[in-house]
Amino acid sequence: MNLKMTKSNIYLLECKGAYEMSKRTFDNFDEFAKDYRQIHNENIKVSGVDSDFFSEYKIIEIKNNELNNKKVTKILDLGCGDGNGTRFFRNHFPKAEIYGVDVSKDSIEVAKSRNIRNSKFVSYDGSVLPFEGETFDIILIACVMHHIDINYHKSVINEALRVLKKNSNLYIFEHNPYNPVTRKVVSDCVFDEDAVLLNPQYTKRLVKNVGFKTAKTKFTIFFPRKGLFRKVIFLEKYLAKVPLGGQYYVAATK
Repeated sequence: MNLKMTKSNIYLLECKGAYEMSKRTFDNFDEFAKDYRQIHNENIKVSGVDSDFFSEYKIIEIKNNELNNKKVTKILDLGCGDGNGTRFFRNHFPKAEIYGVDVSKDSIEVAKSRNIRNSKFVSYDGSVLPFEGETFDIILIACVMHHIDINYHKSVINEALRVLKKNSNLYIFEHNPYNPVTRKVVSDCVFDEDAVLLNPQYTKRLVKNVGFKTAKTKFTIFFPRKGLFRKVIFLEKYLAKVPLGGQYYVAATK
């Protein structure tokens, strides 16, 4: 994998085997839909935790950021995949209606088979979200953008802005290309073969350029969850602004 300078002077990280961007819109996850969690668990062994941990910690971050928001009635998991993260939304936001959308029809079928209470999963073509404007109180895009051609990033975020309620938040979680362990894990993962990692400056600038009024970046997952590292995990809350975490997210307010 190598760093690549785009025309917009934003550093992205191109992983081995990536298609030329003009030939790639959305990575195809249909072939991995049924075995996604098994493959993911094998790939992230170095972290000391499983796929469920990475799904749930994102929801916990959102929940902690929304503590003062008592009116979360509808949540959108944009790029929900097989619905694993959606079920943790169900646990942490028990009263909300939860919607999941994805371009992978096979993944949506797996998500539906989970029978998550008060949730609905829909496949879509990646262009216009099948919802009215200002429908959702929270939108999550979790490790999705690096699977989308950079030329389509703005349109995806524009759609998120359209269906998000005023003064509500969009959360974009991404792998951090500045972390060497993250780069290694991504380069070894079969369904990340065509991924193009986005640096945090790019992601923050993207949401601001689309029209979100504020955007804040937080870095996460600095240490493996095993061995002696467990004793220093508490330090992560003090490192949120240090750009070396394994992942990061941008919280953008409409």
